[in-house]
Amino acid sequence: MTQATSLMIGDARIDRVVDLEKFPLAMSWFFPDADKAELAEALSWLVPRFMQGNDLFISIQSFVLRLDGKTILIDTCVGEHKQRPNRPVWHERKGTDYLATLASLGLQPEDIDYVFCTHLHADHVGWNTRLVNGRWVPTFPNARYLIGRVEAQHWQDQLKLKPAGEVNHGSYHDSVLPIIEAGRADFVDSDHELLNGLVVRSLPGHTVGQTGLSFKRNGCGCLFTGDAIHHPIQLVKPDWSTALCDDAAQARVTRRQFLAEAAEQNDYLIASHFLETTGVQIRSKGDGYIPVLPGIV
Repeated sequence: MTQATSLMIGDARIDRVVDLEKFPLAMSWFFPDADKAELAEALSWLVPRFMQGNDLFISIQSFVLRLDGKTILIDTCVGEHKQRPNRPVWHERKGTDYLATLASLGLQPEDIDYVFCTHLHADHVGWNTRLVNGRWVPTFPNARYLIGRVEAQHWQDQLKLKPAGEVNHGSYHDSVLPIIEAGRADFVDSDHELLNGLVVRSLPGHTVGQTGLSFKRNGCGCLFTGDAIHHPIQLVKPDWSTALCDDAAQARVTRRQFLAEAAEQNDYLIASHFLETTGVQIRSKGDGYIPVLPGIV
């Protein structure tokens, strides 16, 4: 499923910016309903790139969308210097290549016009802020940070029930609240049109208020899915929701809907955690889907 880092969809350019590549997860934990025997026909393309034995491989990555003279960063991964003791690979990271990768695309933090947060989990908001002289400040100082209104309210409600350090591994405190306090956050509703043809879409289930970005123009389209789909095995088995979904049943409904639309309309899926993949088109096969790529039948 590997594609070039840059992907053109109509007049939109999309680039993948990796924070953590080939991050392993145990399938039996991540997908509680999984039965590997049900993947038999798909193992020829899933193994070894996307899974090996009981391990699944994902990426933690952002996407840069350049459209109509604007630059939009979708999700901001894990970040640096964040206290994440329950996630050792994320804990107090430093010296990563994330900003250097942006620079290799000709982008400095000041060049980002919008940061779009599909949801507020710690691996999607980390680079919202960086540590400067002991303070968390917006990494992208000129950007408006777009956050779903329902999503934001959910986590604000959680803060009333738990200490800040326990809400999303402390990420609301160090990666979201500083953005709000700096006056850089805009809370948006589903169907909000950011640019012509670029619209916020409700994708609930993984979190209460998760959103994505849908782009449609001149017969070309794509959907930035956030965590509405995590791994390519969910193309084969769309009903498998993850152990981290707030509402597994709702996540299934959401996923079934946008997968059917993508297959029918030949749209690209821009999935937050698909390893080495900027975007992929799909087609129906049985009760699921497969990626439209050479060598997969």
